[in-house]
Amino acid sequence: MTRAERSDAARNRAAVLAAADELFATVPEPARLSMDDVAAAAGVGKGTLFRAFGNRAGLLQALWQRRYEPLRYAIESGPPPLGPETDPRQRIAAILDAILVVKLDNRHLTLAVEERSGGTSLYEQPQYQLVHQLLCDLVRAAGGGGDSELLAHLLLAAVRADLLNHLASRRGISRRRLRAALASAVDLVLEAADASPPSD
Repeated sequence: MTRAERSDAARNRAAVLAAADELFATVPEPARLSMDDVAAAAGVGKGTLFRAFGNRAGLLQALWQRRYEPLRYAIESGPPPLGPETDPRQRIAAILDAILVVKLDNRHLTLAVEERSGGTSLYEQPQYQLVHQLLCDLVRAAGGGGDSELLAHLLLAAVRADLLNHLASRRGISRRRLRAALASAVDLVLEAADASPPSD
């Protein structure tokens, strides 16, 4: 009986993730997508949804985890240019470029994840804090003389989902142009950090 229940739970979880993935990829306003909508699309009861994911924020994090995991592994232990053996300056540019691509590929989902949900802002989310800390370390390793914590926030601001959505969807800026502009911005920020005096 326990094994059958676990099998059913696994199937339900997979069905919910697949349905939610499809919904967040197609709805025009992801912020309006409710747990009721997801449950109906997955063909499960709302109680099943809450037991599996806790709340909407938990469901969003589970969806984003699936999309982000390959990038996380590449950053933590992969080869250059994302992995730890890369020159710090090149690695900063590569990590931000990869984040930009993932967010553009999953635009509606990342918009929903990054909006303030359950009282937790983007900057309080564990995933943001981990990437921010990594960029702080890399800015220092690259010889940046400025405030590495602030510079890391400013670099990550360039790949916010709402900004990317505005530029790509509303301004019609191509992916190629966005990636090129990001690379130039990273160079400018790091060059300015090199030239600035150490922070107090």
